[in-house]
Amino acid sequence: MNIEELRDYAIAKPETEEGFPFGESTLVFKVKGKIFLLVSLDAEPLQFNAKCDPEKAMELREQYDSVLPGYHMNKKHWNTVIIDGSLSNKQLKELVDHSYALVAKIKK
Repeated sequence: MNIEELRDYAIAKPETEEGFPFGESTLVFKVKGKIFLLVSLDAEPLQFNAKCDPEKAMELREQYDSVLPGYHMNKKHWNTVIIDGSLSNKQLKELVDHSYALVAKIKK
């Protein structure tokens, strides 16, 4: 998955907005005003931060070297995911979906 595919997938979600509140190197996606995805545009390979259920976050970190505690985020609730080919596009999309679902429920 490349940046264009990731962006297209995230922005297609209902009520999603994108912007650069932290500078031009971090693309941020929000739903209902809350962040669900941050993408580092400078990182090689591409990586993103996504919210995650704490138990699922621990399982993913144990299972995949490319899933790390969220960089600059609450490490209990956020993962940094390195797109290095170890996770399929389907798995990456599932992580984005999970993050979106968690955040979208916050303001209901």
